[in-house]
Amino acid sequence: MHNDRALAHAAALFTILVWGTTFIATKILLSSFSPLEILVIRFAMGYLGLWFLDRIRHGRKPAIPFQLKQELLFAGAGLTGVVMYYLLENYALTFTYASNVGILVSIAPLTTALLAPFFLKEEKVRPSLLLGFAISSIGAALVMLNGTIDIHLSLRGDLLALASTLGWAIYSIILKKIDTHTYKVASYTKRIFFYGVLFMLPATFFGDFSISPEDFTPTHTLLLLFLGLGASATCFVSWNHAVAVLGVFRTSAYIYLTPLISLFTAALVLGEPVTSMALSGCLLILLGLYVSERRPPVSISIATT
Repeated sequence: MHNDRALAHAAALFTILVWGTTFIATKILLSSFSPLEILVIRFAMGYLGLWFLDRIRHGRKPAIPFQLKQELLFAGAGLTGVVMYYLLENYALTFTYASNVGILVSIAPLTTALLAPFFLKEEKVRPSLLLGFAISSIGAALVMLNGTIDIHLSLRGDLLALASTLGWAIYSIILKKIDTHTYKVASYTKRIFFYGVLFMLPATFFGDFSISPEDFTPTHTLLLLFLGLGASATCFVSWNHAVAVLGVFRTSAYIYLTPLISLFTAALVLGEPVTSMALSGCLLILLGLYVSERRPPVSISIATT
């Protein structure tokens, strides 16, 4: 049991390390692809990768027995974890500033902590957890601002960003409802991707979606494979496994490390500066994570006769 939890922590950390670097790949791809194009290609690749994995492991035998209740959960997870979170976040970027979106999206763990108790009785919310997540949210905002205090409110974009965090919170809750004894994590993640891509298809008729073979240069193809097979297929499997073992709150806390990884990756790869404000934010994130993990002292009563 201890080894299972250690592996789940390692899986969550691995996932965040990869997700924290995806912005570089996305930034390069945006020169030729729209955000919608990147998302559809990314999750379609992720689905195909997991489909081939299932074929190798199970042959033609269905890896997932059909159960309507579970199928609805897979569809709900695809709608919330793929469409609501990623698509709304990308659309938010077209209506408001990237810093606004980054700050609002970074509160996803706090949104999850506030929403989960209404649906997950096994997940207890401690005051220290909420306080720690709030401190980490402030730290994440400082890292996102990185020395530039220039906040402009945009109701439409900011509401879309907030809605994306709600999508991630619901996705996290749905994951805990999936029967992980019957369904292997790679198999149900494949189904989640299937519904995610299916629900995104209508947006391709109304959004900016017009890819051509010329767009798939060797560099772009490698970056799309990284996003599809690495950041999507592999990382969603590792993340979903961590949620199944560690629970929603412990796994969600790792999301706060994303701004740290993005900050230092941008400094190393893109040469972007790291300000004292960002470093202060890093310390607040770590402090918040420490506070959120603190347990109340156990009182020991000695019975006397």
